[in-house]
Amino acid sequence: MLHKGGIIYILLLVTLNGATECGITGGRVAKPHSRPYMVSLQIQGQHVCGGMLIRQDYVLTAAHCKNCYQDITVVLGAHNISNKEKSQQKIGVRKYHVHPQYELSGGYDCDIMLLKLEENAKLSRYVRVIELPKKKEKIPANTICEVAGWGKTGSEEPISDVLRETTERLQFSFECKHIWKEYFNSKHMICTKINKTEGGICQGDSGGPLICNSMVNGITAFTFENKCDNPKYPHVFTNVHYFLQWIKEVMKD
Repeated sequence: MLHKGGIIYILLLVTLNGATECGITGGRVAKPHSRPYMVSLQIQGQHVCGGMLIRQDYVLTAAHCKNCYQDITVVLGAHNISNKEKSQQKIGVRKYHVHPQYELSGGYDCDIMLLKLEENAKLSRYVRVIELPKKKEKIPANTICEVAGWGKTGSEEPISDVLRETTERLQFSFECKHIWKEYFNSKHMICTKINKTEGGICQGDSGGPLICNSMVNGITAFTFENKCDNPKYPHVFTNVHYFLQWIKEVMKD
């Protein structure tokens, strides 16, 4: 039986004691600024999570990216996060909207958060909003989807300075339930299977998007500790379709 210590918020780059761990495993470097909705969430200048701009004043990410003691800075328009690119915009967070059921679940279900920015992002060729699905719909298993991030390039590798991308294939929910047991909620989550050739998400990619059919379908959540590139363990994402109503309610203010 799995215990909570066996699952990591993997994909989060800051450990509980605050130290940084040394993106996408495999895959390729993304064409610079080809994903202008991508966001790097940083604490004291260090990348900790990904996210996506869904309105000029709101970023969508994972709830476990919230640090109780340190403020997050949202970095938009970045390709190389180690450089001070002229395209980059750095904006503080005015309010953290963590889903109310997240903590009640023990910190693995309803892993979704909205960040209200202190000021509107300035839209440009480098900074764009990504459109959310209009309604709930089920994406069939074996659909090939895209992932991207600045996370570790392997379980024992450092993070990537530049945005990387690859594809993962949606897996049947019953297969994920078999592996993850009570940690997998088929209503709130979707999962993918990977292969060594294509690679996939790893630590530091939390909060980034799973894009299927050119639409955001998931938010990077978790996999097994130190085994992000092991195809035995499905990668798990928060199901954006399920939480559309909550997202709309939060953004009404």
